[in-house]
Amino acid sequence: MKEQGKIFAGFAVFVLGIAIWYGIWSKDPTGTTALFMAFGLGAFIAFYLLFTAKRVNTGAGDNPQAEVSDDAGVQGFFSPHSWQPLALGIGGALAFSGVIFGWWLLFFSLPIIGIGLFGWVFEYYRGENQTQ
Repeated sequence: MKEQGKIFAGFAVFVLGIAIWYGIWSKDPTGTTALFMAFGLGAFIAFYLLFTAKRVNTGAGDNPQAEVSDDAGVQGFFSPHSWQPLALGIGGALAFSGVIFGWWLLFFSLPIIGIGLFGWVFEYYRGENQTQ
């Protein structure tokens, strides 16, 4: 995590320099504000990674002598299959199409989004993937 924090800190310093240069050169408040916000985002992520790296064990990414296989193992839990993202995608596509074709289309998309969201939240409380 320490190396990733250093990468984001370098990114934040770079974007800060670009934001200052851009603000002086162009006098565009919108782009300058966006660049300063990008600096803030990079600084927040760098701070979090460097702050957390002090409290957790050193990973293989921080060891220059590490092999690729040192990071092998379980990376987390991922659902084996789920139809809920499809429902959310269709509902989201209809909702954003409502911006183009008319706001009335949003009324048809909200129930589909609700069904997909409800199904995704309660996916492991019913059916074959039910856990105790």
